[in-house]
This record gives sequence, structure tokens and C-alpha cells, in this order.
Amino acid sequence: MTRAFIVGRFQPFHNGHMEIIKEILKKHTSVIIGIGSAQYSHTLLNPFTAGERHLMVSNSLETMGIFNFYIIPIEDVNSNPLWVAHVESLTPKFDSVYTNNPLVRRLFIEKNYEVNSLGLINRDEWSGTRIREKMINGGNWEKDTPEQVVSIISEIDGVSRIRDLSKSDNE
Repeated sequence: MTRAFIVGRFQPFHNGHMEIIKEILKKHTSVIIGIGSAQYSHTLLNPFTAGERHLMVSNSLETMGIFNFYIIPIEDVNSNPLWVAHVESLTPKFDSVYTNNPLVRRLFIEKNYEVNSLGLINRDEWSGTRIREKMINGGNWEKDTPEQVVSIISEIDGVSRIRDLSKSDNE
């Protein structure tokens, strides 16, 4: 049995994340999904809470018939040498790490983990930054996210939240 680990902010969870998790599960029995920067919400960079992101990921995967995952909120530790130990203290044991983040890659390599990269899929459309921009500007962001994410963002009035967060106090 092999278990993989992936971490992301999932602000919001989108179709690119879904495709990457499906690819990981072709090679591993299960995947641990770390919700990074879990302590942050209600900022333009991190508009959704860890709980909202947990729902986005779990509802989307379960609707696709995927149940072999664990979701762990991971708060930032502002000490890079301690970060991998922090992750290990929160998660079940895992064999492989998947990331395209150079810092995360380096930190896990230095702790002797097998670290893999996956190609970025449709990165022009499927990035959290781009999707949040579409929300602010009235673009069609819904096509870039699973319908469960659209439903959760609608339920929490997430588009209005992001638009409010994008304003300055001069507006």
C-alpha cells in the first residue's frame, strides 16, 4: 500500500487540482491532501476558510466516486526547517510527495522523500489566481471548477466576499 501527499491552498479547488489528484491515484492506493495556509481566510490571496476548502475538495472527490483520500488542514509554520516535521506530525505516514512548488520540493528532498512533479494542466485557466480574477471581473469562473465548488461558493456568497476583499477603503 502506497500513500502520497500533496499540499495546496485550494483557493478555490479547481479542475486542475481534480486532474492531478486523479493522476496521483493511478499510482498510489490513497492520497493525503494537505490544505495549506489553513489559518488564513478572508484575504484576497486566501478568501476561503479551511473548512470551506475541505468541503470543496471532499464534495468534489466524492461526487467523482473517489473516497481513498484524507484531508488535513495544515497551518503555516514560519520556519522552513521545521515545516516537514510539522506536516509529519499531522498526517498519516506517506511514501511520496507531489508538488510543483520549488520550496516544498526542496524541503521534502532534504528529508529524503521521493518528490514528484506533475505537469500543470490548462494553467492559463486553471489557477486559483486566475479563477479569483474571473470572480472579481464577472468572468465565467464556474467552468473551471467542479460543480460542487460552484455550489459551495454560491452558498457562502464567495464571489461577493472576493469582490469586497478586492476593494480598498477609498472605494
